[in-house]
Amino acid sequence: MNMKIPNRIHIIGSVGSSKTTLARTLSAQLHIPYYELDNVVWERAEPNDIRRSEADRDAMLLSIVNKKCWIIEGAHLKWVSPSFCRADLIVFLNPSYSTITYRIITRFIKQRLRLEQAHYTPTWDMFKKMFAWSAAYQREGRYQIQDTLEDYPGKVVVVNDLKQLKQRLEHWRSPIEQQERTSG
Repeated sequence: MNMKIPNRIHIIGSVGSSKTTLARTLSAQLHIPYYELDNVVWERAEPNDIRRSEADRDAMLLSIVNKKCWIIEGAHLKWVSPSFCRADLIVFLNPSYSTITYRIITRFIKQRLRLEQAHYTPTWDMFKKMFAWSAAYQREGRYQIQDTLEDYPGKVVVVNDLKQLKQRLEHWRSPIEQQERTSG
């Protein structure tokens, strides 16, 4: 079976849902550039990042979604409809609360030990914010995402656990390997 490999992918989910990890993996596997929505919202600067104006943020998003191929990842919902509209595929990462909690703790430890880089300083205040964001996601965010994604039938894949994610990656890997064998 010859599967069409998506050229425009939007990945959405909670903090700690593995959005960035999936975006990096797919980017390497599909040879498509990926973009973090946090870097669209924030201009990275020392000593502190600068929040872009809504107009600049929206213009930057449009410049990305107007490209032929992209992977966009982030937890943002309200202003990203141009990405949803243009996406060939929307991946909603929706792991359990315990999985998200584990990932937040693990990430924080790795960042504090400088084993993993971050676009922010991994302070205790940031650590607390991640739990607050995760709790808000559990209470209302996941339902807002589900409601919003109903407007994009046929484009959405919901991934609840690592097994589903691995199956989806294998699903895409096979056509890629077939293409490489026939074109190489």
